[in-house]
Amino acid sequence: MRQAVLKSPRVISIEERPVPQPGPGEVLLRVRAALTCGTDLKTYRRGHPRLPAGPFGHECAGDVVAVGPDVEGVAPGDAVMLVPTAPCGSCRACRAGAENHCERLFQDIVLGAYADYLLISPRVAARHLLPKPPHLSYIEAAFLEPLACVLHGWRRLGLAAPATVAVVGLGAIGLLQVLTGQALGQRMAAVGRRPARLKLAAELGAAGIEIEQGDIPAQVAEALGARPDVVVESTGTRHIWEQAPEWVRPGGKVLLFGGLAGGSRVSFDAGLLHYGEVDLVSAFHYTPQDVTNAYRWLSDRRIDVKPIISAVRPLDDIVGVFQELDRGGPVKVAIMPEAAEWC
Repeated sequence: MRQAVLKSPRVISIEERPVPQPGPGEVLLRVRAALTCGTDLKTYRRGHPRLPAGPFGHECAGDVVAVGPDVEGVAPGDAVMLVPTAPCGSCRACRAGAENHCERLFQDIVLGAYADYLLISPRVAARHLLPKPPHLSYIEAAFLEPLACVLHGWRRLGLAAPATVAVVGLGAIGLLQVLTGQALGQRMAAVGRRPARLKLAAELGAAGIEIEQGDIPAQVAEALGARPDVVVESTGTRHIWEQAPEWVRPGGKVLLFGGLAGGSRVSFDAGLLHYGEVDLVSAFHYTPQDVTNAYRWLSDRRIDVKPIISAVRPLDDIVGVFQELDRGGPVKVAIMPEAAEWC
């Protein structure tokens, strides 16, 4: 089988490796579609504090080809979708309902989706390997993990009524934030740099604002009729983290979604946070509840994720794909081991 391996920052190779055989509780998946994502791109550029170098990729869907002993509820031939982690259910965080902070969350993470085959760990196979609805393409099904992360962030916001929301950063996650806000009935503005992505955000229903032109907070307020109730930070850059509280209305919220590099420090205007009662809300990963919600959203077609896919490319192009992503080219690419077209 072919396996894309991240050797070091900006160095990917495709290696020939034996097809793994599933052990107790494990499931072997034939990958039908794997998606590039912002986390993979950041890992490609600088490494990741929690994800090791090695087999690369984690958003995917495919077909079960073999199961190990003690596997229940799934059989060879089943089309499935998944997220790459599952909580242990027994540590202090899990018992408190904070499964996204499980002490063992990354011990059995499933990595290596840019490949012909992928071995699913027992914990993920038991809890987060879900049947793909027949009406969903494999590419759409592979959105399960990023959508679960986005829905976790919106659940953390806890909006009780329709709101005005500005999304800053129009990568794949930012565009998914726009789709989510639209589905929840929010009035959306989208702030970004690249004209093509601003155009796409406008087609998805948000007012597009060029981040490098003029007074951005004033433009956001003009587009939404007033300063927004919520700003969703999806750039993962320090200066936007620091500026975002200045854009929101008094009593508003800022969702700090885009992760910064390990060891980063940011500063905020304490008077603005205190007297303006601006809430800073962080969001990390997802819980099983978020996975369930994302599965329902995709299954019910509550949002259409297809416009976010910029291109469909074969697995052998993976090196060039990440070079293009590194230059700011496509938004999100579907990597297809067995085809170069939508499926």
